[in-house]
Amino acid sequence: MFETVTSQVQEARAAQTAWAAQPLVARLAVIARARRLIAQHALELAAALGERSGRTLSETLMYEVVTLADACAFLEREAPQLLAPRRLGSRGRPLLFMGVDSEVHRVPLGIVLVIGPSNYPLYLPGVQGLQALAAGNACVLKPGLGGSASAQAFAKIMAQAGLDPRLLPVTDETAEAGQAALAAGVDKVILTGSAATGARVLESLASRLVPATMELSGCDAAFVLDGTALNGVVRALRWGLRLNAGATCIAPRRVFVEKPLALELEKRLAEATCTLPAVAVPEQVADRAIKMVSEARAAGARQLAPVGDICVSRTHGSVSFRPVLMADARPEMNLLRSDIFAPVMSLVTVSNTGEALEQYAKCPFALGASIFGPVDRARELALRVRAGSVSVNDLIAPTADPRVPFGGFGQSGFGVTRGAEGLLEMTALKTLSVHAGTFRPHYDDPREDDAQLFQTYLNAVHGPSWFGRAANWVRLIRSMIKRGR
Repeated sequence: MFETVTSQVQEARAAQTAWAAQPLVARLAVIARARRLIAQHALELAAALGERSGRTLSETLMYEVVTLADACAFLEREAPQLLAPRRLGSRGRPLLFMGVDSEVHRVPLGIVLVIGPSNYPLYLPGVQGLQALAAGNACVLKPGLGGSASAQAFAKIMAQAGLDPRLLPVTDETAEAGQAALAAGVDKVILTGSAATGARVLESLASRLVPATMELSGCDAAFVLDGTALNGVVRALRWGLRLNAGATCIAPRRVFVEKPLALELEKRLAEATCTLPAVAVPEQVADRAIKMVSEARAAGARQLAPVGDICVSRTHGSVSFRPVLMADARPEMNLLRSDIFAPVMSLVTVSNTGEALEQYAKCPFALGASIFGPVDRARELALRVRAGSVSVNDLIAPTADPRVPFGGFGQSGFGVTRGAEGLLEMTALKTLSVHAGTFRPHYDDPREDDAQLFQTYLNAVHGPSWFGRAANWVRLIRSMIKRGR
């Protein structure tokens, strides 16, 4: 396996030079053809994802296939401007650099290793791969558990669109494959995974000085403000709890609700949640969640749903898990401080937004948040919440807009994927300065009066008064004329 991955990385590097040399319009033409193929083979791509608990076919198409095609269109439309060289011009150029024209270029990094997740195995690594390729890189794709078939289907479509297959090799799903790719030499790592995985990968990257973007765990919050209509809130939270069997990093885990609405929301949400069916959750994930729920009950939290046992049955390493709704939860409980990848939600009653923010800050994760309430109040709170992505009167879905960058703070990682900023993360910044003419005073040996000359320059350019600056400009010009003689 190690030899196979090493060979894949070496072949990708050999092909990347020619790919980067192609005009951007040629690279984007491949992505445009891929977009049409994604549309034509949408059901095949969905089938490659297999049956996924807690998800309908329409949801798979919407959240994995449609969004991937939209990401292609975004790159076709926006990449030419985003990746174009930026010429700084003469405006604002210091006098000391007269005659120097400077440009900022975005150049490919080389080989980007994308380590994909298991929860959205087509969309998340697919968008990252597209952005890496659009920027002129090769992309080594290491799928998450259960993601091999969708990764191979994506690579096949890109090859059909005209991409050299060496530019998008797919490894196997094992952690060893990712380690082998790192050892073979990559130029950047894009990881979507847990905080624990992120820490291990960063430790491996440190000795190699390889940069990374880390899209890590969440324990996301929803804020319910007084004055909002609860019908919409209940619909949103019920959907967020059941979506993808709870395996969504920005699913709502903590719900901070202001006191006037707390009892009514608790009642309505309990009724709505009790009707949710059990979903298949990996046994290790389920056992961890069940333990935290038990600890929270022992510490005074109430289980509103389900009525009875959480675990329905166990088969082949998975648990048939009934969605859980807790009340009277407190921020110091592990339930509200952990990245649980199961359908568990906890209600926390607060007096006001100040208390809500204080309680919210006790969790080390800061990926996303949702705020439900009157728009003006909600917007004001949104700007105060420490999270990488905040939605007002909506949940999860707005982050799938291809224009929107996505990333978190704290133990939720750093850097961003998707959007303009995500594309730029796939590039290195290079500056180019071209000096015309013969004015090179910095080459001259220092003179005794240089210090006075620079003091005059500072007074002329940065002095406190207009009159003083004008007087110093006259002195500066005279000094320069005298020196020129």
